[in-house]
Amino acid sequence: MEKFIISAAITGGMTVPGQSEAIPITPDEIVDSAVGAHEAGATIVHLHVREPETGKPSSDIGLFREVVSGIKDRCDVIVQPTTGGGKGMTLEERAAVLPELEPEMATFNTGSFNFGLFPIAERGGDFEAWEIDYLEGTRDYIFRNTFADMEKVCAMFREADAKPELEAYDVGHLYNIKYLLGRDLLDTPVHVQFVLGVMGANAATIEQLMHMRRTATELFGEDYTWSAAGVGYPAEYHLAAMCLMLGGHVRVGLEDNLRVSREKRADSNAELVEKAVALGEMFDREPATPDEAREAFGLKGRAEVAF
Repeated sequence: MEKFIISAAITGGMTVPGQSEAIPITPDEIVDSAVGAHEAGATIVHLHVREPETGKPSSDIGLFREVVSGIKDRCDVIVQPTTGGGKGMTLEERAAVLPELEPEMATFNTGSFNFGLFPIAERGGDFEAWEIDYLEGTRDYIFRNTFADMEKVCAMFREADAKPELEAYDVGHLYNIKYLLGRDLLDTPVHVQFVLGVMGANAATIEQLMHMRRTATELFGEDYTWSAAGVGYPAEYHLAAMCLMLGGHVRVGLEDNLRVSREKRADSNAELVEKAVALGEMFDREPATPDEAREAFGLKGRAEVAF
């Protein structure tokens, strides 16, 4: 596409509220933040939910339904719930959004790996006790996505008629995607999101992005589209610039990065999206509308979801 698709990761399932006051917590806050991100230029909003009282990541399908319905009522952005969830959630809890909501699109994690957030707690901050326990608990946390798990989730995507965004955190995950394609468990063209910068997986550097993209091209030929999410600042925008130059798409948002510049924390997801839009203008690329992305991805349309 000449135009580029901006995904805004609104709240996340591994970040904790004590990291930033800008992270939306309640369903109303998440809906408002998602609508604001769309108004700023986001084509897709990637969604987790949280317990309104505490801010803890949650898999509560009632909270998901409240959020996705609220967003759909207010704008035509592509609503993309997670199947990755947060620490401690079972596969059944994480993936319940597929049969319950039948979204146009959802994320699909393509391999297991260590997922370390404990350095955030070590740096100190105004954290609640549960937040410190949650962050420290990732010293012994493996984000599980076995072949059996992935095969099961593939079937759930097909049953829901939803397109997976295949999140690859390391180069081996691309070979996992190739395996699933070889078993006819995924449909082409696939859409791959390179998620770089998580402690325990691949680094958010230009060199590693190029390695991931080169490997994906060797494995999938022209049967894929791609985007990249850089975790942290300035990685988010360094990778975004490379995506724009190389014909890819872009992900930003408070799930991945809390800063709009080295000197300033972001006040909202919209602020991060606005910077991505401005970056696109420098490369003569403009954001795609949700309907343009629906056509490009072959999505079923917002009228066909179960919310």
